[in-house]
Amino acid sequence: MKQVLTTMCRQLSICTALAFSLTLPVYAQTPAQEKIPVEKFFKNSQINGVRFSPDGKNLAMITAGENDRLGLVVMDLTSLTPKILARYEKNDVTFFSWVNNNRLVFGIGDRKIGAGEVFKGSGLFAVNKDGSEFRQLIETMGNSGKFRILTSRHYFISTTGLENSEDVFVGRGTGTKQNPSETILKLNTLTGYNESIQTPPNSVGFLADMSGEVRIAITSVDDKTAIYYKDANEKPWRKLTDYDSKKEDGFSPSFIAPDGQLYVTSNNGQDTQSVYRYDLEKNKIESKPIVSAKGFDFSGRFIFNQKQNKLLGIQYETDAPATMWLDDKYKIIQKKIDAVLPNTVNLLSVAENADSDVLVVNSFSDIHPGSVLLYNTNTEKFTPIGDSFPEVDSKKMSYQDFIRIKVRDGMEIPAYLTLPRNSTGKNLPMVVMVHGGPYVRGGHWGWNPQTQFLASRGYAVLEPDFRGSQGYGKHLFKSGWKQWGLGMQDDVTDATKWAIEKGYADPKRICIAGASYGGYAVLMGLIKEPDLYRCGISWVGVSDINLLYDITWSDQEGSAWQRFGMPILIGDQQKDAAQLKATSPVEQAQRLTKPLILAYGAADRRVPLVHGEKFKKAAPADAKIEWITYPEEAHGWRLLKNNVDFWTRVEKFLEENTAVK
Repeated sequence: MKQVLTTMCRQLSICTALAFSLTLPVYAQTPAQEKIPVEKFFKNSQINGVRFSPDGKNLAMITAGENDRLGLVVMDLTSLTPKILARYEKNDVTFFSWVNNNRLVFGIGDRKIGAGEVFKGSGLFAVNKDGSEFRQLIETMGNSGKFRILTSRHYFISTTGLENSEDVFVGRGTGTKQNPSETILKLNTLTGYNESIQTPPNSVGFLADMSGEVRIAITSVDDKTAIYYKDANEKPWRKLTDYDSKKEDGFSPSFIAPDGQLYVTSNNGQDTQSVYRYDLEKNKIESKPIVSAKGFDFSGRFIFNQKQNKLLGIQYETDAPATMWLDDKYKIIQKKIDAVLPNTVNLLSVAENADSDVLVVNSFSDIHPGSVLLYNTNTEKFTPIGDSFPEVDSKKMSYQDFIRIKVRDGMEIPAYLTLPRNSTGKNLPMVVMVHGGPYVRGGHWGWNPQTQFLASRGYAVLEPDFRGSQGYGKHLFKSGWKQWGLGMQDDVTDATKWAIEKGYADPKRICIAGASYGGYAVLMGLIKEPDLYRCGISWVGVSDINLLYDITWSDQEGSAWQRFGMPILIGDQQKDAAQLKATSPVEQAQRLTKPLILAYGAADRRVPLVHGEKFKKAAPADAKIEWITYPEEAHGWRLLKNNVDFWTRVEKFLEENTAVK
């Protein structure tokens, strides 16, 4: 067995340390060591998306090869012999999915070029697990004119879920930028033959049942969302509900069970979102939730076994990911695995159409980026498959804690705090990392390259989920509406002061950092709280809210979000003109007194370069601004060389501005 694993690791370039994977001890403090090279934090994952074939006899995965290109690999679980199905010299496999037990589909792209240089889609290709019957189904760019190859306007949605099906679902954008919609097609991966599936106009989302039939369609027109349902007996589509998501709860379809039962996520009059059954006869959500977590909105997936015709469990996320097993067998298995791997979250994957005695274990933590192992339920033995970041030494990483901080109006905001491993945990230089969005959940428990890089350099890292953040209930989310530069900024300020009061942060050595909205918060933080922060690091940051409306080449220009969402959540250009001006960093740039990194991707269409140019021009002539641009990058850094350059500059900048003086 050892020889087989050694050969497999060499072929796939995903060797893992078996001893580490099986013990994962709680590491004690270690003496200070040499700095970990920047590139080790920002390399791409070496193994992704490990998935069973439906019958559980094979595994497929995306792995890095010797040239660091990502390829598609299939492994027979009897022999543990890997086979490379797709690997390219100038492209990477970006995604894949099993079509049935024998056939897979995948897409390609070039991860060694910046987002601003990507002018083609990922295409779609199909191949059998033995490498035969290779076929291109969707072009990567342009119209090929080839028989039964769809144009690059098409894109993969999902497989049908049927064990013996050769079909997949693909979509094609058919709407406008103002009201996007899509047409869904069923595409045969052997012949290339496709047929359109009739759905309501303006459909933007779909859900199929366990027999591969599309039964749910979600439509969107301006500020209205509607949910349509189609009975299995070929009756016409009927509307279940329509709602304005900014003003009403509504619901999101999640899963259709084999018996036709529909499960949805909704607030249903409560603060947080939970999973509910939807009564299709009474056309209403049942009152009692199926899955609910106090203080957290439900986010997760259903684990179903078609052979057993049974819902086995539900994965979800609170302060960290976990699984609620409904099946007693898997409850026992989970406990056994957790006993052997006590210091990691261990998420289990099961074969969809088989009662297999082998499971995939994705094991990770705040200090460990992740290992993939096989677990045999009969022998209770583990077989390592690979590490996502094999060069990362977990013994040198820092622990992350979930906390809640009471801010000035009495509301509690969630946050994650990471303290450097080799520190006392007190009176530390600190970076306050403000997430982008801003209407998303920012913090997640797990290994984060930016956070761990900063912690490895001796900085405490505080990541607040300020009001307006999602994932923690409707009250926290809606409290952030029209609060850019106001209540949202105050939450970041109060979180920073909390860290000072608790003794974690040295009040004279705090820097604020963030991208996109986080970049906006950096600029406003330096302007509003010049005595709180020693410096700021803003990349791809918004510098003026009005520019989000006025730049005609933005990717959001004319969209429903710009027309209906932004006026409610951010501010109306006419009704809230005074507020938008008062909370514009550009309008107050002359107040900048602290050193600032200001970085942009020249190809960014979400927050175009002009945001940075206007702020730099409006700032005082003697302002200490380090101006950085990457011509090939868009809204964030995609290339390793640019991540290494940027974070090397950040390290030097922090050393210069947070040193004890």
